[in-house]
Amino acid sequence: MAANAADVILTNGLVVTMNALGDLIPQGAVAIKGRDIVAVGAGEAILADWEAGQVVDCDGAAILPGLINAHTHVPMSLLRGLADDLRLDVWLFGYMLPVEREFVSAEFCRWGTKLSCAEMIRSGVTCFADMYYYEEDVAQTVADAGMRAICAETIMTWPTPDAESYDEGLARCRHFIEEWVHHPLVTPAVGPHAPESSTPEMLRASVELALEYDVPLLVHVAETTVGVEETHEIYGVSPVEALQQHGVLQAQVLAAHCVHLTEEDRAILARHGVGVAHNPTSNLKLASGLAQVTRLLEAGIPVGVGTDGQASNNDQDMFEEMRLAALLPKGITQDPTAMPARKAFAMATILGARALGMDHLVGSLEAGKRADIAILSLDTVHNVPHFDLSPDNVYSQLVYAAKAHDVRHVMIDGRWVMRDRELLTLDEAEVRAEAQRIASQVGAFLARREQSLVDKLVALGTLQWGETYEVQVKVRVPEEDAVVQALLNCPEVMVIKPSERKQYDTYFFFDDPETGIIRYREDYLLDRGLELKPIYNLTLRGPAKEREYADSVLLSRSRFTADADRSMRFYREYFSPREERKVDKLRRRWRVKYRGVDFAVNLDRLIQPLADEVFLELKSRTWSKHDAVQKAEMISELLDVLGVDKEGLVGDEYVSF
Repeated sequence: MAANAADVILTNGLVVTMNALGDLIPQGAVAIKGRDIVAVGAGEAILADWEAGQVVDCDGAAILPGLINAHTHVPMSLLRGLADDLRLDVWLFGYMLPVEREFVSAEFCRWGTKLSCAEMIRSGVTCFADMYYYEEDVAQTVADAGMRAICAETIMTWPTPDAESYDEGLARCRHFIEEWVHHPLVTPAVGPHAPESSTPEMLRASVELALEYDVPLLVHVAETTVGVEETHEIYGVSPVEALQQHGVLQAQVLAAHCVHLTEEDRAILARHGVGVAHNPTSNLKLASGLAQVTRLLEAGIPVGVGTDGQASNNDQDMFEEMRLAALLPKGITQDPTAMPARKAFAMATILGARALGMDHLVGSLEAGKRADIAILSLDTVHNVPHFDLSPDNVYSQLVYAAKAHDVRHVMIDGRWVMRDRELLTLDEAEVRAEAQRIASQVGAFLARREQSLVDKLVALGTLQWGETYEVQVKVRVPEEDAVVQALLNCPEVMVIKPSERKQYDTYFFFDDPETGIIRYREDYLLDRGLELKPIYNLTLRGPAKEREYADSVLLSRSRFTADADRSMRFYREYFSPREERKVDKLRRRWRVKYRGVDFAVNLDRLIQPLADEVFLELKSRTWSKHDAVQKAEMISELLDVLGVDKEGLVGDEYVSF
């Protein structure tokens, strides 16, 4: 009679332990009591020593440690497929952040987390590391689904969906940690988004909070070259060095991505025991670069595999992720031995657990660890035949042949969460229906926005002022100096502010003329002929001139102006114009008052399109029909005062030349 009592015995399967010896046990067994594994060994021996009320025959299957998704943003499952094949900045600032500002709420995060948990359980994932907003709702949903997770409340310098400032984000994170710090499944964590989206004060406050409660700290590190450059601008050093300088690496840190590291960066991470989450699919899809995983491992850094969020992956299939993690280093180095399947599987199990600081609990099948287990069918057509030439055959099958849908059963913390492919802790039909309901709202919002340039500008969050009108005139002048002397010597004209500048304008035209025109301007102020730091702005102009007065004075409309804090390439890809036209010019400008009224006087030399003439432009902002008529008359007077021949009047904008 068996001497020991267990609750569940899994038997007659191939046990892949991932223990320090790498034991593989054919016809093996695992005994589980409560939430713990109590014995692992040959099936006959376990059945002789243990008895249980439930014995599960795993014939034709592998008994595996549950897979660990080392980095994700689970509520973003609701944004799966929303905006693909875009560069990271267009994807993030043009689509993700605007949608998050509009839709992310506690409800959004609950349903997104349910959808992610359903997907991950189905693919054998038992534990994951998350960074997002409303993390207390994420945590509760995770606990209800019976999954294990590290949940980090994201903190940024700019407003987020659940905090107006990083101070508020830190306070929210503190409250979240206090509520969840002793939970058996959910580990709360601090989530400063990245060095480039933080201030030194924010980083120091984040690590102080993590150390105070002895919880992990999750952070994106060196994901893109742009992020590395921005970090250098803020801190003067690399992202890893910035984290070290401000004490962040004193905490238990999980660093996501780590694509663009130096040798010194890797040495720093190894010295401080930092774990890294490698996200091969996301990094490829967003063209962020390829992490040098083999060098990280050679430096002694524990590296796990993560999917990132579904908005940038587009799934949470860890079998696909570890397969890619194994293949990429081979292709990069042209060395087929660079990343063996055994190492890739370790990154999805025990190494991932080590990166998360949880290898004492999960990541391998050993007595004393939690019963987080996936049982995977090995007899499906794509898994046949099997070879037993060496242990490597097993790992090759798991990494290169097995699929997520081969997972038959999943247990977490000793509790079944899926049996025979049926989810036991989530109503999958309800989750799918609610996810589609929310997605339909998001889709309708974006469809409306894509029809309106104003809405696309508003989504970037940098609008400065609303609709404005101005009256203006252009005229060719043969003698530039004569106009300048007339301007400076006229008693009725008070010159307030002279300047010289170079302006590079790009105009975006669209299929529907009524949509309007976007102008992107680089404006360089000249100081003794030298270009000072430029000002960049966007202007949404009306589709055509509003009115024309005597002497070719035009009334035009600028509907909105915004700071342009992104690259020209970003706006080209974001707005997708039908046509572009460039106007480059040298401009001498005077801000003046004529009879007490503000005007701008510009003398322009066109570089593109090239023109031999100099153009005089007079303009003034206006706000009413009566004011516009009055100022149009004053512009005609100014032309006479400056001695300009009205035969040279031009009735078009430069962009129409």
